[in-house]
Amino acid sequence: MSADKVEVVGPLQVTDRQIQQFVTTKQQWILQALQKMQTRTTHPTGFAPAVYQAGAEVVYQGQSCLLAVQPSKLKTIKIEFNGQLLAHIPQALLEGDYSLALKNAVTRWLKKQALLKVQQLVQQHGQKKQLWPRSLSIKTQKSRWGSCGIHNDVHMNWLLIMAPPEVLEYVVVHELCHIQVRNHSQHFWALVTEHLPNYKQARQWLKKNGAGLMASLG
Repeated sequence: MSADKVEVVGPLQVTDRQIQQFVTTKQQWILQALQKMQTRTTHPTGFAPAVYQAGAEVVYQGQSCLLAVQPSKLKTIKIEFNGQLLAHIPQALLEGDYSLALKNAVTRWLKKQALLKVQQLVQQHGQKKQLWPRSLSIKTQKSRWGSCGIHNDVHMNWLLIMAPPEVLEYVVVHELCHIQVRNHSQHFWALVTEHLPNYKQARQWLKKNGAGLMASLG
């Protein structure tokens, strides 16, 4: 099976009619499998488009957003969001291959949004138990979603801005709770539960989709 065709292989004694009946009974499964393969072709990692151009899909807070391109007199690419991502691209760039420049611009925008959301969540949850980090930063991390250092410096992976909002919230709460409890004991998880009673759903999402999200780094 590929993204555009299905090949059926069977024993020599099986008639064409039997093969047709088999395909008919499996039609729904075949259509779903083709759809998944087509999605992987568009988004090899599941979260990042293969090419950054008009019409590409960028995942933002768990939602797929179409990327629109508009000529601009600006000297650098500017990204705006109003339900879709709008990239204002200098005319000179539009005349050539601007995919890499657009990818870098979208990435910078996503990192900025990640920092803003994390700051909001720290204010929201930090005051409940006075769990205030000494510093807060957004990082590119290939193996961790977040960390809390011995001096309460909290680092967050910017890729989480592509996950559903409750997933980013869970990781923020997770690291804030480490300010009070350094291990993953029952006391730690009880503290997490006080902040997010349904945290296990977000944790499960990461277990299921985390590898694909990390792969967005290329």
